[in-house]
Amino acid sequence: MKLVSSKSTEAFLAGERIARLSVITLVAIGIALIIIGYWTQSLVVTADGIDSISDSMVSLIVWVGLHFSRRRPDARFHFGYHKVESLAALLVSVGMIGTASFILYRAYEAFLNPTEIAYPAIAMASLLVAGTISLYRAFQMRSIANKYRLLSLRTDASNSIKDGTSSFVAFANVLGASVFGIRELDAVGGMIIAVYIFGVAYVAIKESTLILLDACESPEMTSELTSALTAVDGVQGVSSIKLRPSGPYLRGIISVLVDESLTIARAEEMRRRLLDIVATIIEPIGEVEIVFRPKHHA
Repeated sequence: MKLVSSKSTEAFLAGERIARLSVITLVAIGIALIIIGYWTQSLVVTADGIDSISDSMVSLIVWVGLHFSRRRPDARFHFGYHKVESLAALLVSVGMIGTASFILYRAYEAFLNPTEIAYPAIAMASLLVAGTISLYRAFQMRSIANKYRLLSLRTDASNSIKDGTSSFVAFANVLGASVFGIRELDAVGGMIIAVYIFGVAYVAIKESTLILLDACESPEMTSELTSALTAVDGVQGVSSIKLRPSGPYLRGIISVLVDESLTIARAEEMRRRLLDIVATIIEPIGEVEIVFRPKHHA
């Protein structure tokens, strides 16, 4: 039985809107910083611009994932398109590792041969503006993610907070390089941002791989489900709870123990009741099947 409520549809539409806005904002910030970085000859500003564009790819994955999650299964994809998000995340993460490696190499060269930053005031002002906009959008995204309990959007919000923070780190490096004359700090800032990108790529690769392999480890949710289901009149125990992620949804099979004399009419009434309870604990929920197994009395 598939349980996709109007609340879930509303959640995905709200998630799509903020994720789309995130893509546009981050791409615009990234392009602007790359141009300013080239003009001011600041590696850390350029690196922060590349980081913003890399983060926009994460938002793009979330946007695509939430969009495809609303598509119905068809003759070829019987279980829908929910894993498109995870596959795209894996592919983009590999590209992010290449981007971070390039920034790290350029930063190492700049560290060995530091150059003076031209127009440092412009560079610092650009980083402050970029960081402020990124953090504002990130907290707005996190608010929507928490409201609708969208895991992928919450992850994107955390990544966006990292992006805003990296801009302020870059600001500190440019300030140190221009005010205190430590030119190597510009390169050090680029290295720090490269490490940020490596970190985001690692988390994305790990999470997307686990989802593609159907890994689902949530003992708290399993315990909550067991307690809630066993409280239903007629349920004599929970035999097993098998869940797997599918895009933003969780789907699976729950086996409950019932009396051997349970009638079909009573079983269908209990099934609807159990599914309602499951839907209150797992949101958003995909296809969950309730299987009744007779409990043999000694």
